[in-house]
Amino acid sequence: MRKLLTLAIFFISSWAFASNETLYQVSFDNAEHHEAQISATFSNIQTPVLEVQMSRSSPGRYALHEFAKNVYNVSAVNSQGQPLVVTRPNPYQWHINGHDGEATVTYTLFGDRGDGTYTQIDRTHAHLNMPATFMWATGHENTPISIEFKPFNVNWKVATQLPKGDSKYQFTAPDLAYFLDSPTELSNHQVRSWQLSSDGRTQTIKLAIHHDGTEEDIDKFTEMAKNVVNEQIKVFGELPKFDYGEYIFIADYLPHVNRDGMEHRNSTIITNPNSLDEAEFSQLGTLSHEFFHIWNVERIRPKELEPFNFSGANMTPSLWFAEGFTTYYHDLLIRRANEMTIDEYLETASGIVNQAYQVPGRLYFTPEGASMFATFTDAGTSIDKTNFSNIFFSYYSYGRARALALDLTIRAQFPDKTLDDLMKAMWLKFGKIEKPYSREDLQATLAEVVNDAKFAEEFFNQYIYGQETPDYYTLLESAGLEAKQIDDTSAYLGRVNFDFRGQDALISNNIPVNTPLYKAGIERGDQIVKLGRRTIRSEKLWQKALAQFEAGETTTIEYIQRGETITKQITFITDPELSISKLADDKITEQHTQFLHAWLGKDEEEKEKEKSEK
Repeated sequence: MRKLLTLAIFFISSWAFASNETLYQVSFDNAEHHEAQISATFSNIQTPVLEVQMSRSSPGRYALHEFAKNVYNVSAVNSQGQPLVVTRPNPYQWHINGHDGEATVTYTLFGDRGDGTYTQIDRTHAHLNMPATFMWATGHENTPISIEFKPFNVNWKVATQLPKGDSKYQFTAPDLAYFLDSPTELSNHQVRSWQLSSDGRTQTIKLAIHHDGTEEDIDKFTEMAKNVVNEQIKVFGELPKFDYGEYIFIADYLPHVNRDGMEHRNSTIITNPNSLDEAEFSQLGTLSHEFFHIWNVERIRPKELEPFNFSGANMTPSLWFAEGFTTYYHDLLIRRANEMTIDEYLETASGIVNQAYQVPGRLYFTPEGASMFATFTDAGTSIDKTNFSNIFFSYYSYGRARALALDLTIRAQFPDKTLDDLMKAMWLKFGKIEKPYSREDLQATLAEVVNDAKFAEEFFNQYIYGQETPDYYTLLESAGLEAKQIDDTSAYLGRVNFDFRGQDALISNNIPVNTPLYKAGIERGDQIVKLGRRTIRSEKLWQKALAQFEAGETTTIEYIQRGETITKQITFITDPELSISKLADDKITEQHTQFLHAWLGKDEEEKEKEKSEK
């Protein structure tokens, strides 16, 4: 009798749902104040107490984010609308007692951060990251899900990887894991789409852009995106099979969002506070990075991230590969797509090499160690000061430096083999069949690709399990490139930023390890009083003081540290920053040129020149 009554209630509601599924309903009546009203109906409850909770982490993020902090006004009723007792045993969960096999939990959610991790609700859009938005119930993780949105504005459309339901505001998910991995944007956005055929399938790529710009901007960006997508497919040989035949880029380019990108199985969130025109379409870099993830991390997946833990931090030693190699490729493939010139790419390569040689974190952690540190650094929050600027080398940067070294080494030592072959092998062995890989699998696959187990073992021992820095000077020579110090004469003491309060030169950054300033005992918050005879009262006076000296000379530096005036001897060095450029014309060989073009492709000007010569 109770079940018949339950069914009757929902048949006369706006949307009937099956008794074995979870139903979410969302409205945005108070969008001006960044609130959503959400109800979640759980049926076929098998336990006396229904445990509902907010996630503590989010797919693509590795630190805790404690989404429960933005949930309030929690209440619950049974299938007949009778109030139920709600208790809160810990900060992340609510317990529902006295249900009749069904319970509807209702709550208010506040959200005002537009990026790949959080939720933002306002008059312009509802930008929803699902773990930051929706409660879920223990024991119902495998239950199918239906969701219905009530938009704030009648012009709002929905962009999501969720399968469509019976109307334009109704969607479904096969289970909780897919639901929480499906960011959703409700706004008056514009859509472009195109189809690609691969591995016997024709699938759709969509670009949904919510922005302050023109239709022409979207058209231009779409063409750039198509070119990059095509280059990425060449690396792996095929597109993955999207679960519902479609992949969607969900992009917000608005002044009130934060800069971010976050990969998901069949979609990505891309946010940037600048318009396409203002940013000169530089958002293409994030688009390239996130699309590469549809292979590397979404399907070529570290064992430690499968399944993803929504209730705790997620740690793996392989982010140097999952994120770092993706970072290497996102610029490389923009270059190969001719959306970046070779000279522009060499500026990127200069940054990679400078970080590899100079980021002090390389002295403290291996690439694997940096990967495991993500639980503290991946947008994790704390209020105490850290020494991360000295001890942490981002796995994004660390990994792309290793990718560059490995790519150049393979190309130099193993004819007709490249890093692309490793990525394709990882796809075929692990990604395509969705078999998670281990750290040992990575080394073994490299050995198979180059047919040299000793090479793979040495590379991993030195550069992945170890902290040695590759010899980029020699590696770049194979491509007819050289790394040179930009300024090998001017006096330098290390990177330092000042916050001038009145005429006090207060240091605002952590001083890098092993620089002359660090060796002199100077740290963030200290006041530099004098360098040599010069009193420091402005950035201009600091630069003039430096200009009095040459590298190798020694002088005194006076500073105040927590009320104590200290004077130390300090010796100048030169700025170690490097720049990568092509060798002089008389040193470039045909072999150099062939190597460079095989790696980076040819500029459009070179292609046109070859055509005219023919």
